[in-house]
Amino acid sequence: MAPFLGATRQYLCLSLLKNSALSVMSVFQLLCSIFMSLLSRLRSGLKAEIGIFFPMLVLRVLENVLQPSFLQKMTVLNLLEKMCEDPQLVIDIFVNYDCDVESPNIFERIVNGLLKTALGVPPGSVTTLSPAQDIAFRHESVRCLVAIIKAMGQWMDQQLRIVETRPPKDPDLDSLGVESNSMLNGEEGSAIDYDLHSESYGELSEAANLEQRRAYKIELQKGISLFNRKPSKGIEFLIGAKKIGGTPEAVASFLKNTAGLNETMIGDYLGEREEFALKVMHAYVDSMNLEKMDFGEAIRFFLRGFRLPGEAQKIDRIMEKFAERYCKCNPNSFSSADTAYVLAYSVIMLNTDAHNSMVKDKMSKSDFLRNNRGIDNGKDLREDYLGSLYDQIVKNEIKMNAESSTPQKQANSINKLLGLDNILNLVNWTQPEEKALGANDVLLRHIQEKFKAKTNKSESIFYMVNDVAILRFMVEVCWAPMLAAFSVNLDQSDEKVIVFQCLQGFRQAVHVTAVMYMQTQRDAFVTSVAKFTFLHCAADMKQKNVEAVKAIISIAIEDGNYLQEAWEHILTCLSRFENLLLLGEGAPPDSLFPAVPQVEADEKAPKSPAHQLLKKKGAALQHPGIMAVLRGGSYDSVVPAVNVTGPITPEQINNLISNLNMLDQIGNYELNHIFVHSQRLNSEAIVAFVKALCKVSMSELQSPSDPRVFSLMKIVEIAHYNMNRIRLVWSRIWQVLCEFFVSVGLSENLSVSIFVMDSLRQLAMKFLEREELANYNFQSEFLKPFVIIMQKSNSAEIRELIVRCVSQMVLVRVSNVKSGWKSVFMVFTTAASDERKNIVLLAFETIEKIVRDYFPHITETETTTFTDCVRCLIAFTTSRYNSDVGFNAIAFLRFCAVKLAEGGLICYGGSKEASDQVNGDVPDNHTFTDKDEHVYYWVPLLTGLSKLTSDPRPAIRKSALEVLFNTLRDHGHLFSLSFWIRVYKSVVFPIFDTVAHGKGVSLDGQSTEDIEGLLLENVWSSETCALAAQYLVDLFSGFFDIVRLQIKSVVSIVTSFIRNPTFASIGVSAFLRLTSNVGNMLSEDEWQGILLLLKEAAASTQPSFLLIKKTMDGIEIPDSVEAYPEGDLFTENELPNDEPEDDSLQVASYCVSRMKGHIAVQLLIIQALMDLYKTHKESLTPLSVMILLETFSSICHHAHEMNSHAILQEKLHKVCLILEASDPPSLHLENDSYQNYLKFLQTLIDDNPSLSEDIGIELQLVAACEKILEIYLDCAGLPIQNQQLPGDRPKAKWVIPLGTIKKEELAARTSLVVSTLQVLCNLEKDTFKKYICRFFPLVVNLIRCEHSSGEVQRTTTCIDVR
Repeated sequence: MAPFLGATRQYLCLSLLKNSALSVMSVFQLLCSIFMSLLSRLRSGLKAEIGIFFPMLVLRVLENVLQPSFLQKMTVLNLLEKMCEDPQLVIDIFVNYDCDVESPNIFERIVNGLLKTALGVPPGSVTTLSPAQDIAFRHESVRCLVAIIKAMGQWMDQQLRIVETRPPKDPDLDSLGVESNSMLNGEEGSAIDYDLHSESYGELSEAANLEQRRAYKIELQKGISLFNRKPSKGIEFLIGAKKIGGTPEAVASFLKNTAGLNETMIGDYLGEREEFALKVMHAYVDSMNLEKMDFGEAIRFFLRGFRLPGEAQKIDRIMEKFAERYCKCNPNSFSSADTAYVLAYSVIMLNTDAHNSMVKDKMSKSDFLRNNRGIDNGKDLREDYLGSLYDQIVKNEIKMNAESSTPQKQANSINKLLGLDNILNLVNWTQPEEKALGANDVLLRHIQEKFKAKTNKSESIFYMVNDVAILRFMVEVCWAPMLAAFSVNLDQSDEKVIVFQCLQGFRQAVHVTAVMYMQTQRDAFVTSVAKFTFLHCAADMKQKNVEAVKAIISIAIEDGNYLQEAWEHILTCLSRFENLLLLGEGAPPDSLFPAVPQVEADEKAPKSPAHQLLKKKGAALQHPGIMAVLRGGSYDSVVPAVNVTGPITPEQINNLISNLNMLDQIGNYELNHIFVHSQRLNSEAIVAFVKALCKVSMSELQSPSDPRVFSLMKIVEIAHYNMNRIRLVWSRIWQVLCEFFVSVGLSENLSVSIFVMDSLRQLAMKFLEREELANYNFQSEFLKPFVIIMQKSNSAEIRELIVRCVSQMVLVRVSNVKSGWKSVFMVFTTAASDERKNIVLLAFETIEKIVRDYFPHITETETTTFTDCVRCLIAFTTSRYNSDVGFNAIAFLRFCAVKLAEGGLICYGGSKEASDQVNGDVPDNHTFTDKDEHVYYWVPLLTGLSKLTSDPRPAIRKSALEVLFNTLRDHGHLFSLSFWIRVYKSVVFPIFDTVAHGKGVSLDGQSTEDIEGLLLENVWSSETCALAAQYLVDLFSGFFDIVRLQIKSVVSIVTSFIRNPTFASIGVSAFLRLTSNVGNMLSEDEWQGILLLLKEAAASTQPSFLLIKKTMDGIEIPDSVEAYPEGDLFTENELPNDEPEDDSLQVASYCVSRMKGHIAVQLLIIQALMDLYKTHKESLTPLSVMILLETFSSICHHAHEMNSHAILQEKLHKVCLILEASDPPSLHLENDSYQNYLKFLQTLIDDNPSLSEDIGIELQLVAACEKILEIYLDCAGLPIQNQQLPGDRPKAKWVIPLGTIKKEELAARTSLVVSTLQVLCNLEKDTFKKYICRFFPLVVNLIRCEHSSGEVQRTTTCIDVR
């Protein structure tokens, strides 16, 4: 192969060079044919040569737009089209030239040249082409562009192994898997020989490496462009981008060897006086080898790379350095560098004088000799030397300026890079066309040397890639020119051929850009085709626009898997197309609000053609949709331009009629084909398709004048077609649809919302036909839009429709509903609090049927479903429209309990976690066995009833309490101990939180209104608490054997009632009821525990007296105030007046009431203690008895303390006088407490003498008697410190008679004192003697003091007798 390539370079390439300038068509066609053969078969070995021949043969002709040879350019265009038949050839050209820094951008120049040709001759330009020739060029160039993009697509398909005719069997799994876009080793036909280097191929065939090479080239060209404008900035940019080195030598090499640099700018930069630029100039000159060169030849060689600047100082610096370099390379040429410097200036002046047409008096040879006399250190240079130099300059001008114009700058720079300047100069030479180039053997040898030099470079290695990522870089180069060429020609031409070619180009471009996921480029091509459909302006449509519609449909079918966001443009066109089809069939657009109602006759008659609709039915022209079609609008306008003023002309109507007839070429089949075959799209594509369809449907429905439902109906169809996709993909689809249905379902347009909800119902019914496995929740997600719209919609009609839809779906598909129950119950829960009574009743009617007839289905999947059902029923208990609904809901809760007790449920292992979610936490360190698993269904039911007991409506509270505790009572035998613990913690105890943790009512800072509110709240709570306490005690008593460990908590709740003055009687009754029921079964420790709790409760009530005292101490009670009836103090209106005395009286009145309540509590506790002992004295241990005694003693002491506050008692008495109310019975409390205390002690002594002796009951009895007598004597005016002891000498003193109040008090205390004396008299003889010394002085004083009656004195006689 190598000898053959060598011979080809030596003979064939040389022949091509010699004949390239000939314009003989037969020769040119032969050249192109040979060049095509080289491209097809030998491009791998002739990379450098092809890089030269391409600009010389192809690009030179292609880029000549104004004055080309018609036959030559047509030959070149045919050549390019033939090249594109080999897709690998197109790719190889881009990879080996456009991605090679040292090579021209052949692919880019081909595309840009074709674009210029496709756009035609610019207006106003002078050209030799006839209009027919220009059109032919345009058509052929478009054909070439189509061939290029088609070749790219074919190569891409080959690498990716895309089979367009057969869709994948499972599009979802195909797209979810790994995409086969890795590099594939493509092979070319056997006729093609690639001389590939394996090492370089392995390193450089990667798309990433090619991207780096291409990026390097682009950035280098950017730096060159910047240099050509501002040299210093360009050099700075290139150094910063590391494209050249930062040393002066590196910059000089760049200026000397880089193609594309402007020679004038190079000269300006070399002449700069800045330090770095000066060093660059020195390095530039020093890099030249001027040895053995004649001075004229040397200066000509020196000035070939740049043009001398116009500034004299810059020229001076450059020529000075040149002279130094020449003398250094040729030491014997001149005596000094000054001679060379002066002579160089003379040569420059001679060149300007001899070849400038503006100079009339030319310099003669003698003048030149005279000007250069004495320049060699005062000596003259040889005349023959100067004369020869003069003749060279005059005959052959030193060309210092670049003869390139601005538009051809890039081409000339590339020509310079490849050494083509002289070749193209010869091609453009004005010699006779028949003369060949054989005479210039020197030039040919020079070009051959260039070939050899490039062949030996590493860049001449030919690379072939098969990574499709390279197409991204190719598309970035060619997409904009192709888009411009296709768009302009499609817009300006109506010829079928050009229209077909342009649309083919668009289709191929969309295919490549879509598969390569180049979104911007893909959307640009799709949008352009969509605009050319003219569906937004049907009155101006032509046949080419119908062809554009066909192209859109073809793109959707062929490349649907890769369109992504571009689907929106396609579906928008389909929506508009369908609208026009309906109009063409004589049917009105599918508006929700037709402007002209259809009468029965029209419905029965066949659809009239379009011209009948538009001509005969003049009223139909007023329809917004038809008006919009006739008036047209912009492609991007969402809302039709209905408000555009101006009449509709007959011409517009006629055009529309004919255009609608043209649309019959397509029909509905092609339109529906896209939607039916959406099931063939892969997972990513179907999601994108649905997103775009929802967006288009949203724009249709949001039209204020012409809402349409075409896309909405297609959404339902699409969902139905793709319902069999795998669950992961369908979940993504439904996530998009869910957002859409919610957004549109909340529309202010009622008709739109109703239509959407009906569509959603259809989808839900279809989906519920499929069975769902356990522990999946897709049904719940599917029905979620109903829930969201139900919660957010302001339309009662929509909410009612949702309830009806959900009811219908559930009742029809009840056996298939699994996780969907959650959403169903959420809908009905929302309906329970609706403002419309009919919605509430409709929802409850469905819930009633579900619970009664389909209860097993509710708990078929998981416990949380039953929880949602319970919550739903509880929500209906709050209905404010119909109390029957609330009671029926509670009744159904009981029904649920019965069903649970029957055990007809299916349970799964996840129920424990579900119940934990209901309650929020788990009881402390309790585990549950498998046999207890079913009880978790009880948790949401019982918890719901428990929360319902705090409902503000008394009837509901009472009913909930009854159902709750009856349920626990009737079915508690099913519960284990561990579950009972949970029931008490999460169900029973929370009912009493208000009482158990409640505090007494604070009077500090409270206004009268606040106090009244607190009283009313307590009254409201007492109605529930009394019943709740009774149920609590009975429940605990009924399951005492199981829940025995909960006794402390239960008693704590009961005693908490005692702590609250409002509920004290309830607490005492419940305590006695509890001990009566379970007292015989309590152990000693349990008795002690509950009695200690009772003692603590009794003690906790006593501080309330201190609060009353503190409040009364801050109140001044007037001596005389107008009496107010007691009822007037607590009214719902304002106080009688706003005087401070009245406010104080209000507070004092409340204190009196609280004082009476406090006394009543103490009396209840005393009675409870007595009853407790009488009933359970056999069960009480000494420790328990001591607790009772301590409680008695504490109450007695507290009662005496209350009466000892004389000022408080006086204030209370005044208040009661003013209120015309009875005084608080504080004295009665004291007498009664001591009376019962004595009775209790005496009973203990009588019933159990041994116990009494062990715990010292006699001593406590005597101490109590002593205390009672002391209190009586103090009241009688004989305090202890004034009493006379036996043996004391009597002292004479005045005895003041007692007042009326004291006498009344003594009378009240008489019975207690008499009882006390009787107790002392009844003491045993030994005991009497033992304690006589303690109480005898008190008895003596009783005889001395004043009494209200003689009963006390008669009783003391008994003691005297003993």
